[in-house]
Amino acid sequence: MDKHTIKSVAVIGPDSYPAVPVGGGSAGVRPFAAVSFLEGIANELGPAVRTYYHRGIPALNDLAQNTNFSTAELGDSPGLAAEYFSNESMEGEPILRRDEMHVNFGAVFGAELGYSGAIYPGGAGSARWAGYYTASTAAAYDFFVQSTGEAGGYYRLYVDGKLALDDWSIARALVDSAAITLTAGPHKVVLEHRGKPGFLGTKFRFGIVREGSYVDPAAETIAASADAVIVAAGFDPESESEGSDRTFHLPPGQDELLQKMAAINKRTIVVITSGGAVDMNGWIDRVPALLQAWYPGQEGGTALAQIVFGDVNPSGRLPVSFERHWEDNPVYGSYYPAAGSPRVVYKEGVFVGYRGYQHNQTKPLFPFGYGLSYTIFRYRHLLLRPMADRTERNAALRSNKLYEVSFDITNTGSRNGADVAEVYVGESHPRVPRPLKELKGFARVSLHPGETQRVNIPLDARAFSYYDTRAHEWRIDPDEFTVFVGRSVEQIELTGAVTFTQSAAASASSKP
Repeated sequence: MDKHTIKSVAVIGPDSYPAVPVGGGSAGVRPFAAVSFLEGIANELGPAVRTYYHRGIPALNDLAQNTNFSTAELGDSPGLAAEYFSNESMEGEPILRRDEMHVNFGAVFGAELGYSGAIYPGGAGSARWAGYYTASTAAAYDFFVQSTGEAGGYYRLYVDGKLALDDWSIARALVDSAAITLTAGPHKVVLEHRGKPGFLGTKFRFGIVREGSYVDPAAETIAASADAVIVAAGFDPESESEGSDRTFHLPPGQDELLQKMAAINKRTIVVITSGGAVDMNGWIDRVPALLQAWYPGQEGGTALAQIVFGDVNPSGRLPVSFERHWEDNPVYGSYYPAAGSPRVVYKEGVFVGYRGYQHNQTKPLFPFGYGLSYTIFRYRHLLLRPMADRTERNAALRSNKLYEVSFDITNTGSRNGADVAEVYVGESHPRVPRPLKELKGFARVSLHPGETQRVNIPLDARAFSYYDTRAHEWRIDPDEFTVFVGRSVEQIELTGAVTFTQSAAASASSKP
């Protein structure tokens, strides 16, 4: 965006403010000060351009606090019937029974919930909440649970007698939700929890929200009036941390927020804060720009503003593949152990990450190495040069360098920019299962408009080898190998071939 012509920007979303520089757990090193996305945009634009802000959707604690229950089906007795136990299996008589209006416990685990050494020796225990939720109209409702603390805290949720969320044995997510279609009227809910306080403090929340009711109308008004909208969505230390997984889908309400913002304002930029891929299917085709912020550190807001307004040219590349669906991931079928088993089997073998997507012929949403730029790069003049003469051959033996891959990169656009050239190698007729192509080298090149640079990337014996489990050595078989040069594992610009004869393969193979 041109900050000299734009008149107003709306910064909307739960990760807009305050700053989310890091994720949770041991990664949570807090800076003394951090620039949020809202502050970064406002600081960049200054007083001449109006910068509006709205969170867009309520926080999870507000959603939990606004969920009303009744202990009786008729709905005339508000709250949930709560029972607390001094063990983690809800055995024996409860040590405490009482009615509670909500399940919405904060960071001090024990102030209300009772999981403290004063009530439970050792600080461990379990609890059950039972009651009714009355749906005002027949519709789809999101049932969500937030559970943090040691190993996330374990829980399970039943709706009308059916198991809706199950984190009782495995901490699958710090925040999880299930969409359930309800008829108008009362529905039985039972929530059970077990665990103990964690060193990070504990939160335990339960809420129910009718789909379509998340977004604040004030945020819609702001988005409609602004020249452009920046929506900051994703996770934070309370939804992505250690000790538990997180969901592939965004936290409750965020997909709805993104869809509404994109429908209201066609100039909607999405910024995702997360440690990896998220489900983007509901809105990715409706927005013109997406930035993956990861957890950007204390100057994340400054960096975002400089990219959005063109002060710097983005040049980041994905170090992982972003799948379209969680089911597409090569590890999906074996990520968690089978029911009742303590074992996780690594069924994907060598076909992990981008190797797995290509092996399974599954197209990811964004492939490994993907990244856009404000300029254009052209690749030409590929040369695969073996270390041929005696001097080079002796040096190659010392460095294990067999080939040099060289090519030209030219910045054919109008902006300074950096490109990351990636070199992959694939064996044509492998004797053992091998990936179609594997990353074996890369180089980052910064170029002015019109500038060309010759790039040289060495390939050693390991670039062509596989580990022979029978012979216990790294091995190169006599075969033809394709060398791919590209801007991602899928965007290949140049290809060449290298052939190993029987003698060359034998001499290049090495024992450990």
